[in-house]
Formats: sequence, C-alpha cells, structure tokens
Amino acid sequence: SDHMENIYGYLMKYTNLVTGWQYRFFVLNNDAGLLEYFVNEQSRHLKPRGTLQLAGAVISPSDEDSHTFTVNAASGEQYKLRATDAKERQHWVSRLQICTQHHTEAIGKNNPPLKSRSFSLASQGSANSPGLQRRPSQNAVSFFNVGHHRLPSGKRVPIMQPDHLVDVREMMSQAEGQQRDLIRSIECLPASGHLTSLDQDLLMLKATSMATMNCLNDCFHILQLQHASQQKGSLPAGTAISWLEPKISLANHFKNGAAQNFPAEVNKPASVREEQSIAEPCQLTREPEEINPDEELEDICDDKEDDLGAVEEQRSVILHLLSQLKLGMDLTRVVLPTFILEKRSLLEMYADFMSHPDLFIAITNGTTPEERMIRFVEYYLTSFHEGRKGAIAKKPYNPIIGETFHCSWRMPKSDVATDASSNFSARSSSEQVTLSKDTEGQTELDYYTVKFVAEQVSHHPPVSGFYAECVERKMCVNAHVWTKSKFLGMSIGVTMIGEGLLSLLEHGEEYTFSLPCAYARSILTVPWVELGGKVNINCVKTGYSASINFHTKPFYGGKLHRVTGEVKQNMTNTVVCRVQGEWNSVLEFTYSNGETKYVDLTKLSVTRKRVRPLEKQGPFESRRLWQHVTESLRDGDIDKATEHKRALEEQQRNEERLRAETETPWCTKYFLKDGDGWVYHKPLWKTVSTVQTQQTDTN
Repeated sequence: SDHMENIYGYLMKYTNLVTGWQYRFFVLNNDAGLLEYFVNEQSRHLKPRGTLQLAGAVISPSDEDSHTFTVNAASGEQYKLRATDAKERQHWVSRLQICTQHHTEAIGKNNPPLKSRSFSLASQGSANSPGLQRRPSQNAVSFFNVGHHRLPSGKRVPIMQPDHLVDVREMMSQAEGQQRDLIRSIECLPASGHLTSLDQDLLMLKATSMATMNCLNDCFHILQLQHASQQKGSLPAGTAISWLEPKISLANHFKNGAAQNFPAEVNKPASVREEQSIAEPCQLTREPEEINPDEELEDICDDKEDDLGAVEEQRSVILHLLSQLKLGMDLTRVVLPTFILEKRSLLEMYADFMSHPDLFIAITNGTTPEERMIRFVEYYLTSFHEGRKGAIAKKPYNPIIGETFHCSWRMPKSDVATDASSNFSARSSSEQVTLSKDTEGQTELDYYTVKFVAEQVSHHPPVSGFYAECVERKMCVNAHVWTKSKFLGMSIGVTMIGEGLLSLLEHGEEYTFSLPCAYARSILTVPWVELGGKVNINCVKTGYSASINFHTKPFYGGKLHRVTGEVKQNMTNTVVCRVQGEWNSVLEFTYSNGETKYVDLTKLSVTRKRVRPLEKQGPFESRRLWQHVTESLRDGDIDKATEHKRALEEQQRNEERLRAETETPWCTKYFLKDGDGWVYHKPLWKTVSTVQTQQTDTN
C-alpha cells in the first residue's frame, strides 16, 4: 500500500504534432487508475490535457537511453516520456507498473462476463468477456480434462510417460482446430452492420485465444524437455529418440554425427521429405563448399515488388494480425502471413546490396586515405537503392538456420574507376546488361571477380553472416547482422544490430561500419519502406571517419528518404566532404575543394549477379530451399506457398527442440564465432598474410 500513493512531477513528453519534446506536469491517480498530464503545475486544477487508463497498459523502459520510457494503453494510445535521470525513470516506472497491475487484476475480479450475443459463436462459449478473468481451476490440465490424482505430500510424482504426452498432444490438436474454427467464424462475419468481423470484443477474443494456444504449446514443449532430461541417463547408447509429434526432415542438413533417421510425413511437400540425423558437438564439422565461379550464370530473375498483389485482397488477415500485437512488441517469433513476402531470402537481399561492384572495387583505387574514405561513403550510400526490390514494402523470407546463399559478379576492368573524376559510370542499366553478357567470352585478365557468401548462423536471435571478396584487388568485407523487429502501431521497425568490416589489404586499412534501421510504413494501405538512424564509418589507421544520418519523414511536411552526412579527418576535425539528398533518388556530394557531384541512383548502372542453376545448388542454398514457395508466389497460389513455408518452419522448430533435448550445439558451415560477432572461416586477410609469410621465408 505504501507504493500506491499518488505521485506527480514534471516529465518531458514527445508529441508528433510539434515534432519534439515538451515539459508537462504529470499526475498518477492511483485510486482511479489514471495517468493525467497538464501544461504546468499551476493548471493542475483545470481539466487535464490528456488522460490514459492504466488498466491493461504496458509500461516499458526504452533501450534508447536510461531516461526514456513508454506507457502503452490498452486503447492503443501511447505516451513517450523522459525523466531527468535514470533514478527518476525507475521511480515512475515502478509506481506505474504497480498501479497498472492493481487495476488490471481488479477488472478481472470485479467485471462480470459480457451478456451472450445472439450469433453462432455464443453457443461455442465465446460470448464471455475475453478479459483477464481466471478461476483457479482453469489451468491447462483441467482444460484438456487430463485426470491426474494429487499425491499425498512427501511422495514422489511419477514421471509422465510418453503415451500421456501423446494424449495431451491429441487434445491440444483438437483445441487448436476449435480455435481455428472460432477465428474462421469471426472472419466470416460481414464487414458492416450490427456485428462485424472488426468488433472490438471479437478482435480481443481472437488475440486472447491465439495467446492461450501459444502459451499451452510452450507448456507442452517444457513437458517434452522435462521428460527427455529425466530419461536421459537411463537410455542405452545408440537408442533412437522418437518424437511425440509428426516430423518432416530435410536432406543431410544436420548430419554431423551418427545418422538416426526419422520417418518422413507423407502429406508434406516432396521438397522436404528427406533424411536427417542428430548433430554431434563440433566447431565447423559441416565442410565448407568451394563454389566454382565458372559454374555460375548471369541471373535472369527480376522479381520486382511494385504491386500490392494479394496484400490488397487479404486486408482482414492483416487486421487480424494487428489485433494480436502490442506497441513495442518484439516480432522475432511472430509468424507473418505468406502474401506479404518478397520472392527472395534475406540472405539474397544482402547480396543485392553489392549490385554496384565497380564502385566497391574502385574504393581501393583511391590514391589517398581521404579519397578512399570518400569512395567508401559513395559506395555505401548507393547500395541501399538496389537492395530494395520495388517501391512496395514486402518482407524477404526469414532464413532458416544453416541456410546459405552464394553468388558472384564479373566486372570488366575497364569499367572500374581509377581516379576520382571517373568514380561513377554514366552507362545506363541496359548498356550494363549488354556489357556483362560480353564478359562471358573474355579472358580472366579482362575482368575482376567479386565473390559473395552468406549464412544464417543463428535462429534465436536471428543472425546472418555475409562475406564478399575481390582477390585480384586484395579487398574483402565481413559483416554480421541481427535483425530485431518491433511493432510500432501502423508501421514495423527493424533494427539492424551488428557491424561490418571492410579490409583494403593493399593499404593495410580497415573500415568499420554499421547499418541503418528500416521501417515499413502504412501497413494498412500501401506499405512503403524508409530508412532511419545514424550510422558511423571509421578507419582507425588513417584517422578518417564518416557520420551519416538517414532521416525519417516528420509528421508534417518534410521530404521522404532524406540522407545527410559528412566525412572528416579526426585529428584536425576538418570536414572534407558533405553529402545530402535521397538514398533512393539523387545524391549531392560536395568536396573540400568546392567541387560538387550529383549522382542519380535511378540511372546508375547495375551489374547482374551470377548464380549457380538450381540443379547445381545444395539443398540448403536459398533459392533451392525456397523454390517451391517462390514458384507458388509467382503463380499467385498463396495457399500452396503457405503450405511449403509452414513445412520449412515446422522442420526448423522440430530440429531446434531436438538439439535442446540432446544439448547439441548448432554447427555453422562458413562462419565462426568471434567474440560478439561472426567471421568468415577463410577470410582474405588470412590467406594473403599466409602467402606473404611463405614468400618472406623463401627469400
């Protein structure tokens, strides 16, 4: 009760109307369960400028800094607040959470169920309020009517046998079917009238029923792990472990030790009915494959995402999905509908950022450290435009753990700039395609080759590693990216956590860089992508650095896709280059000598990547792995695409559970853990240093 006193004081509140922070006087009314604010303390006796109901709210300290926190009301309204210091933030957050919990529990205890409505769902027991009511008897066991007698105290609870788990699994399957029927009944309601599919109570019922089934599935998973750990010591060596639910399998993906085959499920897509086995602890036992660039052919795929397609037709599904999400919710484990997917994997999207290999290779041709840093910034800013396939915001496939993608580019040496004045080619895209085809008949000395490999090294959290190198120019780039997505109301934000390292071995220079955040805006109308945040590029050896800001559009006015930046020499704090413009349109570079250069990204030449045909790719290379999903999306068959996608995701979940039960670590193929990051197993800086050492020893 001591923590339930009313508190008040000044906090800074962020508002989109004036695009900034303003001091406001806040009052926490514990008796009413309200957070109110006024212009100042003197106006406290007047009507509040704003009020939030705290029952059902979520209070979240921000990870931006130690002062900021958000209050997300059940109504969807959000206050973004900032205290003067970390101590004051903790004081407000603690009191708000206590008040929120008190009033949320009070609703569950005091509010009677809603009156039954006269429609078909009432007979299924769905007419009761989907609020926070819970009786002590309403636990998972009584819900599924699994009868276990309570043992006298002091007696050991018998170990649950596998057949009991099978019974529970069957009951849960029945409940999942009923839940799907409930959702289908709600979604079949008319879009207008007395009772619609967007009724607030029905949306809440959909969300809570889905959350309940997810919780029960998590509980069942815990029971499986508990049973496996209890039985682990008693199993003789070599005994096969049988799964308690249907499994599908994929080709030799997990064959790191003795093979123990599982039966494939006959009703799954043929593309995923192959053998699997249990992995043994290892460091890099899945042997890396050396890809021969001569086997790769120029890519002919051109899957632009310039139309809404099924997104427009599936608006109700998007609304259903939104009804399950809360502001700030981590979307890493949320399964998104198939129709919003791009026809490529995230690993291939990283490769598409390398679509200007001429600019990439030209970096090392800079004659001074200043020129090389400026060239890197120019290349960096031109890479994002081609990484997006069209103007519509769609999501690439989430790579499954162990998935890889390989490709390369061939760039005629005559097309790579050797001096600053020719840093950008004036060729059009059509001319570039012709030139790249001509390279087929050229000798090795006529072109440079840039090789690329990417691998999904972790599933939770989702981390990708990618590496590219040009051996002839002794340069390579290594990066790891953790994609962390959050629900932001009518948009989705994706933070690209990680770091990249560009190595110019001819100059002994290393450039570290980060990636901006990405946002999918207007997800209920015509979704579009914008980038936001500040990124830094640094070269410790030369003392040059770059600071680049990707500006998100203000609430009122302002331009889309705006970017600004500057390159400076840290020792003298001298700015040697400034850049401004739009990252998907025109960029303006202004140099210290007064010269200005404009780059129109829409006219900049694009080199097509070279990829091996599907029949020569391994089963876990991106295009072969997702080929059935991609083909179904191209044909407009969303149901079939969903079936193939679900098969892959189910396989990944099953294998993850199996590794958890057997305490078997995942073994990567091309990348090795290095501190908090991931490094390619055979980077160019290692092979070049080895060759130089051997030459020195010979001399």
